[in-house]
Amino acid sequence: MDLMQAVLLAVVQGLSEFLPISSSGHLILVPHFLGWDDQGLAFDVAVHVGTLAAVLAYFRRQLVAVAVAWMRSLKSFQLDADSRLAWCVILGTVPVGLAGLAFASLIETYLRNPLFVAGTLTVFGLLMWLADRLGRQQRDEYSLGWREAVLIGCAQALALMPGASRSGITLTAGLALGLTRSAAARFSFLLAVPGIGMAGGYELLKLVSGEASVDWGAMAVGMLVAGLTGYACIHLLLKVIERIGLLPFALYRFLIAGLIVVSFI
Repeated sequence: MDLMQAVLLAVVQGLSEFLPISSSGHLILVPHFLGWDDQGLAFDVAVHVGTLAAVLAYFRRQLVAVAVAWMRSLKSFQLDADSRLAWCVILGTVPVGLAGLAFASLIETYLRNPLFVAGTLTVFGLLMWLADRLGRQQRDEYSLGWREAVLIGCAQALALMPGASRSGITLTAGLALGLTRSAAARFSFLLAVPGIGMAGGYELLKLVSGEASVDWGAMAVGMLVAGLTGYACIHLLLKVIERIGLLPFALYRFLIAGLIVVSFI
């Protein structure tokens, strides 16, 4: 992999991991349309680590607060707003962990197909737009209950399908439950910490157990660029999401899906 490929794919990962447009779908489509070989598992691990670092850096204060409150709740058996949010993140992570263990090999074998990506981009883009239009948008992430956290977590599990978008589908679920756009985005980003961590850990386990050669230079560049791009993307999205809504992202998903279908006709 040359430097240009590494930088472009890392930028794609950094943007599409946090924008509701599907990182897995774009990492399949970009090499396909540019005629590149698959970037390989090692590079996927590196860019996942980069985007995880971006979330940890951007939300460091809130993450420390909820982690401390969560540990305190284990001793006192009493919940405050931060500890409740921590438990909601934990509960919301369980479904994607179970689904990943059960269906990862099936998804990797049969669903990494551009036409399938076109379908999921369209369907979940439409659901996202409807939730944005019809949701009450009156609550923040601290108001979530256990059942609602599990529902958002079940939605996140659907993002194992390429093209669904982890951030897009968790935003959709949060909006459908009455969260404001920025609150839904913040909870989506908090869910990304264990979610991306598990995905990266799973890929790392496959990498360690495999025999593929590793391009350490490309991995380092990918990790750095994905982290910087992801950090900037989080900041920008939180600044503008209340003002612009999710329609532009839905339209982008429809456009990409259309281009995929046309290219296969």
